[in-house]
Formats: sequence, C-alpha cells, structure tokens
Amino acid sequence: MREAARENASGTPAATFIPLLRLDSVTKRYGPTVAVDNLSLDVGAGEVCVLVGPSGCGKTTTMKMVNRLIEPTSGRIEVDGQDVMGMDPVLLRRRIGYVIQQVGLFPHQTVAENVDTVPRLLGWDKRRVRARTTELLELVGLDPERFARRYPHELSGGQRQRVGVARALAGDPPVLLMDEPFGAIDPITRDRLQVEFLRLQAEVRKTVVFVTHDIDEAVRVGDRIAILAEGGRLEQYDKPAVVLGRPATPFVADFVGADRGVKRLQVTPIDAAALDPSLPATGPRVPSDATLADALSALLDSDADWVSVVDDGDGGRYLGGLTLPALHAAARVAATGT
Repeated sequence: MREAARENASGTPAATFIPLLRLDSVTKRYGPTVAVDNLSLDVGAGEVCVLVGPSGCGKTTTMKMVNRLIEPTSGRIEVDGQDVMGMDPVLLRRRIGYVIQQVGLFPHQTVAENVDTVPRLLGWDKRRVRARTTELLELVGLDPERFARRYPHELSGGQRQRVGVARALAGDPPVLLMDEPFGAIDPITRDRLQVEFLRLQAEVRKTVVFVTHDIDEAVRVGDRIAILAEGGRLEQYDKPAVVLGRPATPFVADFVGADRGVKRLQVTPIDAAALDPSLPATGPRVPSDATLADALSALLDSDADWVSVVDDGDGGRYLGGLTLPALHAAARVAATGT
C-alpha cells in the first residue's frame, strides 16, 4: 500500500498516513459533460470522509465509482492498495457496505433476513450468520427478540435506516458507503441517527464515504470534508475546523455560510493551554473533551465567571477554569485560524 505524509497545523510533518481508500486523478464523463473532474483524495483507515456540495457536483457519482456501480472514465481508485478496476465487481461490492437514502430493504424478507444477506452470499455457516445478525441488531440499538422477525413495513423510518446500516456492516467490510442516509427522515429522528452513527463509528471504526448536501451534517459526522463544486471539481479537502476557519476558495466560504465561525466552535475542542488552574473549581463543569461551543453554552446558562474543566477520564480531576475572555480569544482563533 502506498503511504503519504500529512502535515499538522503548524506545518511540521505528522505521523505517516496510510490511506485505505485512494482516488487518484479520477474523472467521469458522460459524452461532453464532465461529472467528476480529475479528483484526487485519500481516506485513512477508520476515517469518515464526507462529500458535500450543491446538486450536480458529482458527490454520488464519486461514491458509486468506488464500488463500480459507475465506471470511471479515467484515473485510479484503490481500496486497501488494490485497484478496483482489476477486481470482480460482484466480489468488490460484497466487500463494501452500502447504505442509501431510501434504505432499500427487501420488503418480502424479515429484518434478520435483510441483515444476513451478504454473510449468506459469502457462504457463512448458519450459526455464524445468526450470531452476526444478533450482534449487529444489538449494535444498532434494535432488540433481536423484538425486531428480527418483523418485516420492513412494520418499522418506523428510523428503524428501517438502522436495519440498513446493520445490513451494510454484516460482512464486516473495510469500507462503508453512505449516500445521504438520513436525508429522507424528519429532523428529530435525523439528529438521533447522527448521534447513533457517531456512537457506532466509535465502536466499529470503518472507513466511511458519506454523501450529504447539508454542511451542518458534514461538520458533525466527518473527520474530513471534501467540498465539491459543479462538475465534480474539488475545492477543498480538510478537517472540518480547517474548512470552516480557513476556506480555501470564495466558493467554499460561500457554501459553508457566513456563520462558519459559530459552526467551527462546535468542532473545536477546548485547548488545555487556555485553562487557568489558579481559578477555584466552582461553577459549571464541562469535560476536557468538550468543544468551545459546549463551554460557552455552559457559561451563558450560569451566573459564573468561568467554567471548570475536568478530566472525565481521570476521576473528574480539575484541570482549570476557562473565563469568558479566554473563551472569546479561543473563539476568535477558531473563527479566523489566527
């Protein structure tokens, strides 16, 4: 597998980065129309890469080229170092989980039968299939005793989406493709599913390509965001905080919105260097892994002059206080990158 070095925010070399998924100068044309234009990006093992942009920017086309539902016109796509064009497309798709907006469950099959589709195709024995199905239903928060024998029409939209995720994970694929998986669901259920996805990803650590048109969703779920313009041109590919704080082009600045500074607070963790350990451990408490938005919210909801930051991983040990001026300074850095 090829290796690539990334740099951290200070410009010094970071640890060696090994991509599990690589797109190298990938182009897709339909006659004279360019849907994806010379796209190159790497996705590390266990990362969530979000493809986001307006309609017609090639998000779904890019994703479908990974599992060869659409064939690229030129360029190279590698999964774990292997060129996908040299692989049997059927076997390739069994190695890649796929979740779509309308779920696509088989209506005549039970929940359990939907989930175990790929393991059965892979020839797993019945005991292993049953164990995997039970494990996955529990993982996505559906009690196997209650849901395994139900049919899709007996489930809510959110429950069907969970079954779709379980089915995509059933064969333990290294890569998971998610095409606007929460786009057709009401806002409350969508929020819950985003939280559930983040919890699930923390456990299974799959390499995910996630397509959405919603920049707020991209910022929330992505480790890295690829912002595409019309014609599949890559405008910027970086961590959410960098995209929000330092838009690479006017198009990116316009797409992420004028409130990008506020959005960045939601993905910027508290910096230990901003804490004042001389302040007493009073007032509202926030964990050390909280964001600036969490700290600011806690402070505004109280009459205190600072928030107490504690290490939840070390018995709630007090680390220091974060005052409003310190929050203001951190927020300015978060919003401007300086």
